[in-house]
Amino acid sequence: MAAPKRKPASKSAKSADKSAAQPSGSRILVVEARFYNDISDALLAGAAKALDEAKAAWDIITVPGSLEIVPAIAIAVDAAEKQKQPYDGVVALGCVIQGETFHFDIVAMQSARALLDFSIEQRLPCGNGILTTDNEAQAWARARLTEQDKGGDAARATLALVALKRQRAQK
Repeated sequence: MAAPKRKPASKSAKSADKSAAQPSGSRILVVEARFYNDISDALLAGAAKALDEAKAAWDIITVPGSLEIVPAIAIAVDAAEKQKQPYDGVVALGCVIQGETFHFDIVAMQSARALLDFSIEQRLPCGNGILTTDNEAQAWARARLTEQDKGGDAARATLALVALKRQRAQK
């Protein structure tokens, strides 16, 4: 398959877009599910590192499991807006490991669907760092900073969407 063709931007347009798209100064909400505490710690370490490197301010809320992430986001986002301190984006962190029942499928699919629906409905950037794995070894490989760093990836995805939103708002 051929790569899409793009019209190159001028240097001045690139500079303007780059400065407008910087996510520093962003206010980010991190919601973490603590069902697997040690894995959650690793995910949070990656997200915190990415947010700190971007000079983003961030708050954290902890919930018991992945299905509670989106309701907590909705409650916190609503409260922040009422206090005139809205969030620029959200990072969702959690882990769902396959068990012997259908429960895994429900939690994995519904948490992802709810997060995406919320993000689209609210036009609020949301990075999905909810791991869905077959076993604990896979979860650790995805969570560790030294391996796949999915917590950091979720934070960077949020920041990229915050930057895109800021860039598009200026046009």
